[in-house]
Amino acid sequence: MKAFLKYLPWFFLALFVTEIGMVMRPKKDTGLYTAEFGRLPVLLNGRIQPLDSVARNSLLQIRSTGDVPLELLPSWQFWRHSKKLKSTEWLLEVCFKPEVADTRNIFLIHHPDIISELKLGDKGIEKSGLRYYPYNDLKPLVKEIFTQSETAAQVESAKQTTFQRQVLKLANAINIYQRLKNSIQPEGTTDFVQLLADYKAALPAGVAAMRAQQSGGDADKEAIQKFMRIGQQFEAAANQSYPRAVPPLDLAGSRDDWLNVSASLLGSIRTLEIPPAAGFYARMAKSYAADDAAEFNAATAGYKNWLVKDFSREANKGRSEFYFNQIKLFLHATIIYIFAFVLAGGALLTFGSWPNVSESLRRAAFYLIGLAFVVHTFALVYRMVLEGRPPVTNLYSSAIFIGWGACVLGLILERIYRVGLGSVMAGLAGFVTLLIAHNLALGGDTMEMLQAVLDTNFWLATHVVVVTLGYASTFAAGSLAMAYVILGVFTPVLSKGITHIELGKALAKMVYAIVCFATLFSFTGTVLGGIWADQSWGRFWGWDPKENGALLIVIWNALILHARWGGLVKDRGLMSLAIFGNVITAWSWFGTNMLGIGLHSYGFMDAAFKWLMLFVGSQVALIVLGSLPLPLWKSFSPKMDSGKPLD
Repeated sequence: MKAFLKYLPWFFLALFVTEIGMVMRPKKDTGLYTAEFGRLPVLLNGRIQPLDSVARNSLLQIRSTGDVPLELLPSWQFWRHSKKLKSTEWLLEVCFKPEVADTRNIFLIHHPDIISELKLGDKGIEKSGLRYYPYNDLKPLVKEIFTQSETAAQVESAKQTTFQRQVLKLANAINIYQRLKNSIQPEGTTDFVQLLADYKAALPAGVAAMRAQQSGGDADKEAIQKFMRIGQQFEAAANQSYPRAVPPLDLAGSRDDWLNVSASLLGSIRTLEIPPAAGFYARMAKSYAADDAAEFNAATAGYKNWLVKDFSREANKGRSEFYFNQIKLFLHATIIYIFAFVLAGGALLTFGSWPNVSESLRRAAFYLIGLAFVVHTFALVYRMVLEGRPPVTNLYSSAIFIGWGACVLGLILERIYRVGLGSVMAGLAGFVTLLIAHNLALGGDTMEMLQAVLDTNFWLATHVVVVTLGYASTFAAGSLAMAYVILGVFTPVLSKGITHIELGKALAKMVYAIVCFATLFSFTGTVLGGIWADQSWGRFWGWDPKENGALLIVIWNALILHARWGGLVKDRGLMSLAIFGNVITAWSWFGTNMLGIGLHSYGFMDAAFKWLMLFVGSQVALIVLGSLPLPLWKSFSPKMDSGKPLD
């Protein structure tokens, strides 16, 4: 038994290291080079990104998932993996096989009034209480949906009903889908290669005839009509297209002057030359529609080889981001955090009763938290390199960074006290913050171009990072305080000793130390934010909701310290104040963004209001629980002969 417990931590570590190694191993294309297509760079949202990111972020906005399930499995059969259409494969269908893509159940509609008003109750599919519909079901209703969305858009966002917000979301999803269908070739095209050949043949005579007509000379009307018939198709597609997939031909100009495929073909009127990229895309379109794998692979490889000659930086960016999308390191870090949290919780519950088992579980949890930290850090740095920015640029990245900061604090605490508390805190914080980040990613691209006021790496690396560390440490203190109340009320472990100190006293020391750290960083970050505001907006302080939220965190942490120093609270009072610090921080982090006012107009969101209220309610419930008379606490009841009870 002792030998088993001795090697158990190493077994868990080896298991997850192997899993991460398998995940990070590059995958080779077989059959169609769909992955190679997904790596191709385009310009969208002000940045170069691979087509896979365009597909993934579009699906997140349309379906709230990054892929398309091809079979419907009951929710309780969680161990089965349904066949799925990956994001790039779905995009290929949308662009080159729209008749197939239109049958995929990708449009998520869960508002009952929308389903009823559009008479969709007997259509689509239902999974876990959510309904998904194909474009074919919505196509006859598109005009009505857009009309209702225009009406909803006229209402101030803060006053919009849930119905109106969902209509706007559905209209946006349909708009994205329609634009994707026109991103490579005009919608309805059956042979893009032939259309391109016809356009190339009609181009010289058509342009010459139009110039002659403009100068008042004799014009070949038939040549103009032939040219205009094709040109109008490209013009319609150019106005609808989503990403810009054709790099600039003028290498002396800006490298950001990318065009969508149809717009680049219209630009041929000036040069009388067809952009090479359009030719490669035409071959891809025709061969994919015809299921000609050899030709599709040749066209994709040919375009990649042509691209790297002058746009190797963009091509490498596409490949790097595609790899980042595929390995999903934040997801795997989340899984490790959950597992480590369970092991650390087991170590705490067996603490003092089965010391060998507790120590084995504690070490296993600590090793896994260390592994999760390595994975989390690698993914964080990788994302920073891709974005070319410091770690915090929006709400999504702030969630990732707060989890990372809490993990650092948890590892330090566990290294000092070695009872599992640090691992519990790190595991819980890592899991919750990465789960929040996942839900924030449903809004689309998380690495889009920054607004002008944020476009400065110096302040992003100072004010934003420092104040976010203040958020992370305040949450860390609150998480430990939550553990104190739960363990104290429901278990006897707080009264048990670790070396020379009771576990409850050790927790109090941890929370106090972290609150000191949080006060320093939240105050420094707030002052740095004022300096940035003075440079950007010409005033140091303007009582902006986000500024007020940051100030509240500073004041609350200072209040905790003064209450402790003045003897107004002891251990249990300290914990209640630290738990309420979670409420203050959650309001500053999310709540202020829901007001929809202020100069901090980036990152506004209101979808999380229900979850914010539930979180606040849970924290208030824990404070009430922690205020129960001491005899009702299992750790300090009269039946426990653990010495002096804590006040």
